[in-house]
Amino acid sequence: MTTSSTKIELVIDDEHLAGTFLAPQSKVPGVLFVHGWGGSQARDLDRARGIAGLGCVCLTFDLRGHEKESARQKTVTRAENLHDIVCAYDKLAQHPAIDTHSIAVVGTSYGAYLSTILTTLRPVKWLSLRVPSLYRDDQWTLPKRQLNREDLAEYRGSPVTPEENRALAACAAFTGDVLIVESEYDHLVPHATIMSYRAAFQNSHSLTHRVVDGADHALSEKVCQEAYTSILVHWITEMVVGARVGSRIGLP
Repeated sequence: MTTSSTKIELVIDDEHLAGTFLAPQSKVPGVLFVHGWGGSQARDLDRARGIAGLGCVCLTFDLRGHEKESARQKTVTRAENLHDIVCAYDKLAQHPAIDTHSIAVVGTSYGAYLSTILTTLRPVKWLSLRVPSLYRDDQWTLPKRQLNREDLAEYRGSPVTPEENRALAACAAFTGDVLIVESEYDHLVPHATIMSYRAAFQNSHSLTHRVVDGADHALSEKVCQEAYTSILVHWITEMVVGARVGSRIGLP
């Protein structure tokens, strides 16, 4: 299936963020990609092109305050970046080619964490979380760079419940389909954090948990990047095809 690629600009609170729409020719599900801390849409573009070819409208974009050597990185907060994601979601939902009842969000690390909270603010049918990080609820408006890393490492190393964390509470309330992708050798998001997320999805329609063997947090090795891409594309394919088959035979 051929796709079109259109550069766009998101204007949020007088700041300009770059984005790219990738879309097929007919109405299909939408997929929003949310990169991790310090990253950009660049890592998502190839995966988005592949998924757009399956018959989805994909939107990748740059969160503000993530450019290397940018002074803005020192001041951007979780509240601001969540606002970025909500605005990007709304931009995707306005695209004339998509079914607004079939939107997937694919988040990585910090972006995955914020994506769980997005599900309490906007309808999301499918949620993919790669190495989702976890943060305490307090100091929400404090610049992200000022959060205590040692405290976060300790927090992530112990079990956390939905009752004590906003993101996990969002997971507990989520009723769609979920993919969690863990890296075997992750020094930032330990297995305990992954299990906190997994345990929180008590009401999900389905839950798939995969581990990329030999991978670090950033998927530094190409073979690990390819393994993650394969996991994601297969899962999205299963979800999209399943939704189309269900609609044809009258399933809810």
